[in-house]
Amino acid sequence: MRTVWTSGLLALALLAGLAWYLSPLEPGVVALQFAFTPRAFGEIIHFWSPEDLLRYRRHLPVDLLLLAAYGSFGYLLVMRTSVFSSSSQPLRRVVPWFLPLAAFFDAMENALHWWLTEVPRFGVPFVYAASASFSFLKWALIVGFGLLVAYALSRAEA
Repeated sequence: MRTVWTSGLLALALLAGLAWYLSPLEPGVVALQFAFTPRAFGEIIHFWSPEDLLRYRRHLPVDLLLLAAYGSFGYLLVMRTSVFSSSSQPLRRVVPWFLPLAAFFDAMENALHWWLTEVPRFGVPFVYAASASFSFLKWALIVGFGLLVAYALSRAEA
C-alpha cells in the first residue's frame, strides 16, 4: 500500500510543480498538445518568446518522471488495493494498463515535441498529427481511468 501512496503523491507533487512552472505560457501547453497541424502548432509556438520555448523544452525531462509516477500509480492502485475487487474479471485485467499506456503515449508525445520544438520543421504534417493523436489517446485513457475508478468506488459504497 505504501508504494501506491508514494507513486500517487509523487505524481501529484510533480503535476503541481510542472503546472506552476508552465503557468506563464500563453497559450498553455494543453493547446500545444492538441495542435494537429503544423500551422496550429506554429501559431502557438510563435506566441511564446524564446525564453518561453526554452521553459517548455526544459520541462520535458521532468515530465518523464511525472509519467513514470502516474503510470505506476494507476497500475498499483488497481493491482494492490481493493478498489476494483467487485468489478468483473475482464475489467480488472484491462484497467491496470490504462495509466501505463497513457504514460507511453505521453512519452511519445514528449519525444515528438522535443523534436518539433528544436528547430522549425516543415513538410512533416504527419508528425504533428501523430503528436496530437498521442496526446488525445493519453488524455482519453487518463479520463477513462478516473471515470472507472469513480464507478468502482461508487459500487463499493452501494
